[in-house]
Amino acid sequence: MVHVYNCHPFASQQIVQVEQEPGLVCCGGGVLFVVAAGGCKVEAYSVEQEGCPFICRFATMGTVKSIQHSKIGDYLVTIEEKNSATYLRAYTNWRYQAEGKARVGVRLLGHLLRGASVQGGVQMEIIEIPLSERPVAMACCSVTGDLLVGCENTLVLFALKGQNQQNPNQSQQIPQSTWPKSQQSSSQSQGQTLSSNQNCLDFERSVILHLQKIKPKKVALCGGYVAVHAELEVLVLKLDSSCEQNTLDELSDTKKTDHLEDQADFLVLQRHQELLGDRAKDCDIPVSIEKTGLEDSTGQYTLSYVLFRRFTPDFFQGCNVEETQLHSLQLYPLFTSNQSVSLEEPTCVFCFFSLPTAGYLYSLMGGVELLSAYQYPEKVLEAVLTDHLLHVITKNALQCFTVRCSAVAARIKDPYIDTTIKACPPCSLEVCALRMQLFIGLRSVCVYGRHVILLSTADAETPEEPERTTHRRGLSRKWTISSPKETSSAGHGWNLYVVDTVSPLTLYQEMVEYSQRYAETNPQAQSLRHLLSEAHLLLRASLLQTPEQQGNIEGNPAVSLQTDTDGPAEKQTAVQTGIQELEEALRQNCAQLGDCFSRGSQKDCHLALPYYRMSGLSVTDIIARNHPLPSSPHSYGPGFLFYLKHYLLEETEQILSQETADEVIDIFSQSEPSQLVSVCASPPMINISPAQTLQVLQHLEATAGVSVPLTITMATMMLRLDDLPQYSQLMERHAEMLLVYGFIEEPRLLLHGGGGGQHTHIRPTALTRQLAKSQPGLLVAAMVALHENNKVQLEQAGHIFKELGCENCLQVDFWEAMLMASSQEAVIQELLFRLVSVYIDRLTNTTSDAHPNEPHAPSRRRSLKSADDLMNSCSHYGALYPWLTVLNPAQNTSSQHQEALYKLQSLLCGPSLSVGSVVPLMERLSEESLWGFSLHLLCTTRRGQYDRSIEKLLDRCPQAIIAYANHQLQDKHMVLWWQKLLPELCNRTRAAADNSILLSALKETLVVVAMETSPTEFLELMPDDGTAFYFLPHLLTCSQSHLLA
Repeated sequence: MVHVYNCHPFASQQIVQVEQEPGLVCCGGGVLFVVAAGGCKVEAYSVEQEGCPFICRFATMGTVKSIQHSKIGDYLVTIEEKNSATYLRAYTNWRYQAEGKARVGVRLLGHLLRGASVQGGVQMEIIEIPLSERPVAMACCSVTGDLLVGCENTLVLFALKGQNQQNPNQSQQIPQSTWPKSQQSSSQSQGQTLSSNQNCLDFERSVILHLQKIKPKKVALCGGYVAVHAELEVLVLKLDSSCEQNTLDELSDTKKTDHLEDQADFLVLQRHQELLGDRAKDCDIPVSIEKTGLEDSTGQYTLSYVLFRRFTPDFFQGCNVEETQLHSLQLYPLFTSNQSVSLEEPTCVFCFFSLPTAGYLYSLMGGVELLSAYQYPEKVLEAVLTDHLLHVITKNALQCFTVRCSAVAARIKDPYIDTTIKACPPCSLEVCALRMQLFIGLRSVCVYGRHVILLSTADAETPEEPERTTHRRGLSRKWTISSPKETSSAGHGWNLYVVDTVSPLTLYQEMVEYSQRYAETNPQAQSLRHLLSEAHLLLRASLLQTPEQQGNIEGNPAVSLQTDTDGPAEKQTAVQTGIQELEEALRQNCAQLGDCFSRGSQKDCHLALPYYRMSGLSVTDIIARNHPLPSSPHSYGPGFLFYLKHYLLEETEQILSQETADEVIDIFSQSEPSQLVSVCASPPMINISPAQTLQVLQHLEATAGVSVPLTITMATMMLRLDDLPQYSQLMERHAEMLLVYGFIEEPRLLLHGGGGGQHTHIRPTALTRQLAKSQPGLLVAAMVALHENNKVQLEQAGHIFKELGCENCLQVDFWEAMLMASSQEAVIQELLFRLVSVYIDRLTNTTSDAHPNEPHAPSRRRSLKSADDLMNSCSHYGALYPWLTVLNPAQNTSSQHQEALYKLQSLLCGPSLSVGSVVPLMERLSEESLWGFSLHLLCTTRRGQYDRSIEKLLDRCPQAIIAYANHQLQDKHMVLWWQKLLPELCNRTRAAADNSILLSALKETLVVVAMETSPTEFLELMPDDGTAFYFLPHLLTCSQSHLLA
């Protein structure tokens, strides 16, 4: 379907003052080339200056049948006829004819002129390009300047080269940066540019493609893509240079060809076919590559099929085959502003071709796709594709259609298109036709920038009236197609027009004005949305252009008139101003599209969010644009509600005023009451009126029933009203665990921020501060639940407690609770390290005596969990070793100090703490105190250093040695009783015979040794210092036990 809008894309037109009747026209580089009807003279006119002044004129060597201009290299190439022979020639340095340099050199391909051309300076050159077959069509690559020539059975690719005049044997391929995409606007500047170049243009035959089943009518070339069409077939290939041998199979269809020759007397119609991408290789048109002998410099070529399409004749138009002949084949590159300076590769490449009644636009890069199919209202003679529009001509009119090139390029350039952040109308959006401009007898069209050049012959016999001849022989028939008739030499009434299109911004403004008609009658009309989408793509096409294109160097008359007077600074300022105007227009358009989708159907309502975001409007402005219609005062569009919900769910710094926040509450109370809890918890809604909101929530509770998040939200409103009794009453409605579940369901009741990850700023709510004062256990439990449900990170929780001023109490309670709840090993080890550090800080900052008023004993709130609670409920806290009761101080220490000591000892006695990781922290604790010594002894024991532990314990607290040995020296460590402990006690009692503690420990040790060793082993352990009588009773016990065993 093609929409039709009465928007006029044309600004003005002027007639080029041509002395003789034009036969052929083409344009490029800011110049219009006109071939006189006789075909042996080319005239050049400047289309960038008012009145299209004459530049120069030069003669050709034969009658020109076809002419093309290449902006890379600024050369012309022609197909000429002379004496019944067809020639292919290239004309370089033609601008020097405008400087009065009449010398012209003629040479063959690859042969540089010597003598005069070197000594006398650069001159215009005519390069003869020999071919083994008659050339039918040719095309110049707008990316590299290469030349593609289509012959009857082959395609020949010539690479554009730069030959050094001083050393003709040196050649180099012309890079694209050598020939800027925007040609200078005057012939004088072009001449200066070329004269400063040290290279002369030349061509090198690089590859030959043999086509066995297609007769080229027209060819196209762009950045490695090769396109060719016959009468009813289009084939697009991708030619790549490679170091590997070409592996393309040459298909042999001899048998099939013979079969067709046998049926030459019958009408054979091929079926309609469309093959895209890799499927195109399944077409029945084999292509083979012929080596040119220059592979050392150009490398091997690989060939891949990209697109194939075959059409069938339309029998409903009187079997006129020419009604379905293809024309206007074009490969169009699109460059965008985010590319490198050299712009060597286009962002997108598009293929366009047309039938008289329909046109087809394909995207080739990133997957082959049919973008648009254009249905023409009448027979079209020719069409030209540009960034913004498709220009087509019929016999009596010029018409423009919109294109989807910018939609494809935008998605390639910006990966965030088609998300909740940004949007763009789809590539499949139906095209539209704009107002047509009437002419008489149009014959051809070409485009340069915003200049559309038209050739009309009012009373000459036009080529769109074909001649059909049907030959009949017996019962068989076949179709033959005659060539178009030549224009009568006696014809007159011809004109050459240059029609200027309006700027994209002007056309956009007219589209917006036109869209108001739909907005006033039916704001939800599909046509309104479609027209605004067309305007959006028009602006995007301009913003995607390269800096040169944005500067309107290539075809904008408004700026080109200033080229000679303004300096670079002024031109740059004009460019920036133009870009700012386009960006502002795009924001306005996004706001209008957001309005359309906000009231649209449920299917597309989600697009209101990205368009409103791109508009830059505040939520207050968007609410003002979406007031309900008088016909339905309580009805809001689904897209508007979708936008509001996403806005309120996001963590934004934009705080709504009380008036706007109350209006949002009113909107959701009427449209989606179930979302009121989430709306009230949103950070932008902090300024809502608590009294008014409480009434709305109470009404919701009366209608929808009681829920935990709703109760907490109502309590928050009571808190904001400073009604603490009612607040407490509401919080006591539900058990603590149910309240925790409520916070999991809506975390923003406790926390604001944090949506962007671990490093996002997060802050507590007023309810969080109140819970820290009145219900710290509920707050800790809620924070643990939020962490375990991935609603908050560990560092973010720490930031919350720091802002609450509870980093030394509630934060530690949170860590202890997290140890009980977490199952992640990395989190557990992190928590253990932090808790050990805190406990050590508390031990070093508090004294061991009970004087809380001293500076080193700051008052702290009592911990939620005591050491005994943690030992009983958390597996990471181990039961205290029995021997620690001997080392722990009496109850004369402060409760905080004692609690920290027990918890730290419990962790050291537990199974999870890695002692090696906390040894550096333990160095802060002195061993002078008995509790400090106990901690160091625990570490030494946990690290397996029992010998050292026994020595330290005997030195410091020998009364604990038996308790220590009974607990620690078991199983595989039992041998330490007689290998380490017994010798140590013997030596120490010998030195201090009156030490009752040591003697008692020695007796207990001998009892254990006698039970665990044999008599022989016991005898070996007895000392030989004359004290054997002391050991005899234990030896007797050992012997008796051994006999019983």
